[in-house]
Amino acid sequence: MARWRILVSVAVATLTAAAMGATASPAAAAPTGSDDFGAPTTNVVGGTRAAQGEFPFMVRLSMGCGGALYSSKLVLTAAHCVNGTGTNTSITATLGVVDLNSSSKITVKSNYVYRAPGYNGNGKDWALIRLASPVTTLATLPIATNSTYDTGTFTIAGWGAATEGGGQQRYMLKASVPFVSDSTCNSSAMYGGEVIPTDEICAGYAAGGTDTCQGDSGGPMFRTGANGALVQVGIVSWGDGCARRNKPGVYTQVSYFSSAIASAAASLGG
Repeated sequence: MARWRILVSVAVATLTAAAMGATASPAAAAPTGSDDFGAPTTNVVGGTRAAQGEFPFMVRLSMGCGGALYSSKLVLTAAHCVNGTGTNTSITATLGVVDLNSSSKITVKSNYVYRAPGYNGNGKDWALIRLASPVTTLATLPIATNSTYDTGTFTIAGWGAATEGGGQQRYMLKASVPFVSDSTCNSSAMYGGEVIPTDEICAGYAAGGTDTCQGDSGGPMFRTGANGALVQVGIVSWGDGCARRNKPGVYTQVSYFSSAIASAAASLGG
């Protein structure tokens, strides 16, 4: 069964308790988005630690998801990370740091959420979160508006679990993953037709070992575009476990939804 890549609170509790020298249990689960993180590992699903300022558009969301700064006041994330469209002041976005414990982090509350119309858990996995105040000191991440950049080698980054079923990481980590064609990803050896070719794009290694994981949902998958600038091609959506053999990550194909995303962004004030 494919699973979303949103971090569950029990996983956060496990990491927090380990840092405190305690034994975690589901009853003692810490709220998702807690700032009390343990010491980081040196790699997460085949990745390495990102440098401060390397990906300034990266956003950590308090419900246990990632996102990318689409504009100074909008964060692009996954539909499965939010409950629906409407006023929402409960989400905290953390920006501007690779270390979630850094005293220089920027935190901003949400004031509205827009979830993709018609989202029912099968494709259309994108959403926009409007921030209560704009963040003007950080670079945004442009989205792909056509399929030109939907192949090649992509970068993934986030604060998700280091291992399948693990907890959120204190430091942002990054990795590179190759494009996997729709036909290969939907083959019987991989997802057997579960992937929606129009809505989704796959990336990863047949041998496994490098992947996004729980807690990375909603984060961007990106690559170099025109003039050397980065462009977002995917949104972390789902996968069967993490970094398993013949189970690449499945991402929302941003180029397919670019017009709808731009229209929604305009309706939210940019």
